[in-house]
This record gives sequence, C-alpha cells and structure tokens, in this order.
Amino acid sequence: MHLASPWTPRLGDAPADGGKRPLERLVAALAEDITSGAVPTGARLPPHRELAYQLGIGLGTVTKAYAALERRGLVHAVRGRGMFVAGTTPLPQNRVDLSINTPPQMLSDRLLAATLSKLAKRLDAGSFGAYTTGIGSPRQRAQMAQWLGLQRLEIAAEQVLLCNGAQHALSVAFALVAPSGTRVLTERHSYPGAISLARQGLHPLEGLACDAQGLLPQALEQALTAQRAAEPAPVLYVTPTLQNPTGATMGLDRRLEIARLCRAHDITVIEDDVYSIFAPPDMPPLAMLAPERVVYVSGLSKVLSPGLFMGVIAPPAALVPRAVAIIQATSSMASPVTSLMMEEWLADGTAPAIATSIRQEAVRRNDLVRAILPEARIFSAARGFHLWLAMPLPEASALVRALAGDGVILPAPERFTSDPEDAYSGLRISIGAPPLEALERALHLIRRRLDAAQASEQAGTAGYP
Repeated sequence: MHLASPWTPRLGDAPADGGKRPLERLVAALAEDITSGAVPTGARLPPHRELAYQLGIGLGTVTKAYAALERRGLVHAVRGRGMFVAGTTPLPQNRVDLSINTPPQMLSDRLLAATLSKLAKRLDAGSFGAYTTGIGSPRQRAQMAQWLGLQRLEIAAEQVLLCNGAQHALSVAFALVAPSGTRVLTERHSYPGAISLARQGLHPLEGLACDAQGLLPQALEQALTAQRAAEPAPVLYVTPTLQNPTGATMGLDRRLEIARLCRAHDITVIEDDVYSIFAPPDMPPLAMLAPERVVYVSGLSKVLSPGLFMGVIAPPAALVPRAVAIIQATSSMASPVTSLMMEEWLADGTAPAIATSIRQEAVRRNDLVRAILPEARIFSAARGFHLWLAMPLPEASALVRALAGDGVILPAPERFTSDPEDAYSGLRISIGAPPLEALERALHLIRRRLDAAQASEQAGTAGYP
C-alpha cells in the first residue's frame, strides 16, 4: 500500500533565454513548494516513473532531482516506500525528543567524577597509547560473564566477546550465522537497527505475527513449515524481553515453545537482550534454553548509560573462533577508557546499583504514562522505557507529523516495519531520556492529538489485525 502524493507535479518557470534545464526547473519547483509549506512534512512525492511520465521528462532527470533535494535535506527516501518530504519548519525551542531510546539519567556528576578520578590513577600514557585485544582482556570478559549471570545467563567467560556497542555485536552476529541471502525471520515490527543490517546483508526479511508477549509460536511454526527443502535454513532474530518497538516480554512458556520449535527445525537464533535488566528475575534468556543454537547479544548503554558504550556477543562455543575473527576484522579494540569504566563499575557494584535505580525510575515514568494516555491503547503491559501505540500506518504518520509541530519528536513509524508494504504500524514513545516535567508535557500533547484523531479503540486493544 502506497500513500498518494498530495503534490501537483510542475516544473519551475524557465528563463526567457531558455537556459534552465528540466532538472533545475524540477528541483526549483519542489524546493519552492516544500519550503513554502505547500507540500507538508511527511508527504509522499510521486514515484519516479509516474512523475517522469506526467511531466514528459526523462526518468534519470527525476532521479537526479530527488537526489539533489535529499542532499539539501528537503526529502528523504524510505526503502520500499518512496520519497518523502523531510520539512524545513524550525522545531519549537521547548521540544521534547521521545525518539531516542535511552535509559533515564541515573548518574550524578559526583559519581562520574569519582569514577574518572579512579581511572586516572589506573590509566597511564603507555597503556592508553597501546592496542589491546579486540575482544576484551580475560579479566574484562570474566567480569562481563558475571554481569550476564545477574541477567540469568550462566556462560563461560571464554564465550563472552566484547564489542564496540550492542549494534556492533549485532552486526557480528548477522555476519556469523546469516550469510548473504539467508532469510531472516523476526517480529512483524522490529528494531530498526536489525532491519537495516538484514537489508544491507541482502537478507529477505519475513515479519511474523505477535501478541502482547511478543512473537507467536504459531506464526514461527508456519514460517518454518513453509520452508522449501532446497532453501538454506533461515535465522530467527528475536527480542524476548521488552521487544523494540512494542515493549512485549515473553513469559516462560512462550520462551520454551520458541526454543522447542527452533530445535525441531534446526535453526539458529540471534537473541537481542539489550533490555535484560527488565526481565523478571526467574525468566531465563533463550540462550539458557537452547544454548547450542542461540547467539546472544547485549550491551551496557541501553541499561546503564549511553556513555558506557560496550557491547557483548556470546555465541555457542563452536562459533567462538569465527566470531573472534569477525570482530577483529571489523574493530581493532574497544575504547580503553570505556573498558576501564566498565571494569570499575562491574567490580565495585556501581553497575547493579544503577540498574536498580533505572528499573525504579522506569516504574515511576510508566505510572505517569498510564495516568495520562489511554491504557487501552498501550500495546504491552511491560514497564521498560519505551511503549507502543499500535495503529494503521497512515494514522501513525499523521500523528508523528502533527506532534512534530507541537514540539514532540517521535520516530517515523515506517522504520519499524519488517515488510515495506505493511499498512499497519504505530507510535514508539521513548520515555527514558527527557526530564520528568518535559515528559509529562509531551504526554499531554500526545493525549490531545489522540483524542482529536478519534482513533479506534481496537488499535490498542486487539494488537495487530
């Protein structure tokens, strides 16, 4: 399903001497209509071939014109959907950004200063100026294994490999178990970083149906049963805890059934556990239920602080040598300062203390959300620091544009769709980053827009159609 373009195709006026080419005239016409507001932010522009036919110009001219406008920041391409207006209206000064999924700020200046003071005594110029192993020192890997133990994953330190952030770890996981062309199964609406990695690796993406606990076993079984014998086995990418964007968290029975199906069909799983601190204390990751086939990925920036940019991948033991080679080919080493900070916080108990504070603050912020937004529209009962309001894509896109005018910034709903043709999406609202007062103001603005749109009650209660 493609949205119709509201723009009436035209070329800019040609000078009397006839010197301006069709390319320049098309760029000028579009730029004028976008900057004047005649074509609103988020509006879809006509497809390349359609515009070329309507204006009687070459297809290459349209392609070059759209590229020129994209370089100027006036439009942006959405893979599989087309070209959309980026807009030029300045954002209000008191804008609230709910598009970045980061944890609440639980670090004090005093704690950070004390940590850096300790690191200054440990880090000399010689060690700072030297390369270290790209996968972390044995001490750091052992400490990370202990941290993962707190997240219910019991694993040998030899299987724990450090990376430059969780996104790097995820890219290593894809390179490790999903050769180019491998079909990737995932949730119908999934993490944009994983969607991007899959598409860059030329992996056909198949989005599977979900409910309030995340991936439906019936949908996974149907996809696996439909696999042709000649096709390579697919790979499952899944986030069992606080799924991004929906916030769904699997219960134990759901996890056991997913693990059983993956064993029965002999497929490999990439488990994204970056929100591990929000899992119930008795809820094991999939890597504990099927350790021989799960590549576990996590990190510290999403659950402690964005400044602690440290990722981890823990593959089955047989895949460790190849994973090490991929890490060494894609990153020389993690930051010495970040590595030492990780060591310090894992050793002195700072990391678990921060995680506890973040969980407590997440509860407080979720209570605020549920006091302001309609409970029926919130897709999942999980209480992390993002939530999902499911709704048709056109409605979600219209709300994002309207809220941007109010100074509330939300991510484009197209970013979360595994299938570019999916006509259903929603609003992901990240509640961790802004100050509490700003968050409350933004939530009231969202509620006002929801009420004005008179969205159907089913959009939030039944989940996905």
